[in-house]
Amino acid sequence: MGKMSEAHSSLEAVLAKRGGQDFSDELAKTGWYHSMELPSGVIPGFMSLDELRQRWSQFPLPDDLTGARLLDIGTWDGWFAFEAERRGAEVVAVDIAAQENFYHAHRERRSSVRYEVCEVYKLPELQLGTFDYTLFLGVLYHLRHPLRALEIVCALTKQLAVVDSFIVLDEGGENHSPIPWMEFYEHTELANQVDNWVGPTLPCLLALCRSAGFARVEYMGTRHQHALVACYRTWEPPPEHPSTAAPVLTAVTNTRIGDFGINFDSRSEEFLNCWFTSTDEHLRREDLRVEIGGFGVHAISLNRRDQGTHAAFLLPPGLAPGWHAVRLRTTRSLFSEVLRIAVDIPIQATQIRVRGAADGIAWRQNTVVLDTGGHLALWIEGVAENADRNNVRVYWEQRRIPVEFVSSPDETSIRQVNVQVPAFVGIGPCRLEVRHGDARAEITVEVC
Repeated sequence: MGKMSEAHSSLEAVLAKRGGQDFSDELAKTGWYHSMELPSGVIPGFMSLDELRQRWSQFPLPDDLTGARLLDIGTWDGWFAFEAERRGAEVVAVDIAAQENFYHAHRERRSSVRYEVCEVYKLPELQLGTFDYTLFLGVLYHLRHPLRALEIVCALTKQLAVVDSFIVLDEGGENHSPIPWMEFYEHTELANQVDNWVGPTLPCLLALCRSAGFARVEYMGTRHQHALVACYRTWEPPPEHPSTAAPVLTAVTNTRIGDFGINFDSRSEEFLNCWFTSTDEHLRREDLRVEIGGFGVHAISLNRRDQGTHAAFLLPPGLAPGWHAVRLRTTRSLFSEVLRIAVDIPIQATQIRVRGAADGIAWRQNTVVLDTGGHLALWIEGVAENADRNNVRVYWEQRRIPVEFVSSPDETSIRQVNVQVPAFVGIGPCRLEVRHGDARAEITVEVC
């Protein structure tokens, strides 16, 4: 009973502390969250002008925003949006509900800020384009799907997102954990509000931002139990005097089971594997700096195997359809040479032809020898530029045969495709069907 009583007492203390975050009474007295300096005078709000200006000064933004686009998500009364406009930015301000205070300030200031009423998850539907800078202040803990929201913020941001969120202060002791964690509020546990859902620890907030696709995530400080984080889409500059040679990037592939291709779907949760060699004997996962389409992302894993070293990365949000360069460096080196991946590119192939076939070891025409491994080389004309081991598919009687290799096109646009003919095919004539996009082609080879 003693331990149960202590646990109950501890729970009550935590709930009382979370409930104490409620400032609704103070806000109701002013009617404005942001103080606002308008042509008709100053409107006092819950946050003073001095507090707002000091907060802005913490943002790692240029003083002059002329020519930049800035997105303010959760704008509320709009002070930060109007301040960005005053500094020269083209601004889009967003909130989940229309705020009359914003409209009033917008009219008085004769502002050109574009105002949208939209929830975070539907922002991509507005087709706003991308922004140099995004402010995401005091919104994250109001969301049921915080990581999804951060991924959307990341996709909309080209350079820097400033994230502010309520955090749980991990005071150590029995609750201390080396794994980032967050509290979930099912009801009104946090500040007595129905739309407060999560309370991450600071390590959890930083991990969420990294996992969402930001390269550099820098803690800027905590005020009133709200942490401020600067989230960059690119890495720090390479070292001026590298101490190790650049990695040699040998392949980049989709890690989806059974894929091994170079094609990626931005709507899916897909991982990219970088296969490389490096002379850096002390290489750790944290030392890797991959760049995909100009954006940096963190390495999720680093593995050393007999066939080479490889690291896995999430595809960064916000990649436009098309070909994207992939390159890799470490904290101690320059970048590798570039390889390419295809993102959201459809397979454009209406007619393909098999121009030849030969055993991959003995090189006997139109023959495959099972005793030497069953390796068959096909030469195929008409496949798409983004052909790979996954979308060039070979079948024997509707059973798919593994594709081991797809070459670059030769001077006549013919590609070599290596497949492995399994032993179950059997001795004798074998009719293979090649499928690629909407195209089909057949060839008969002798299995011996």
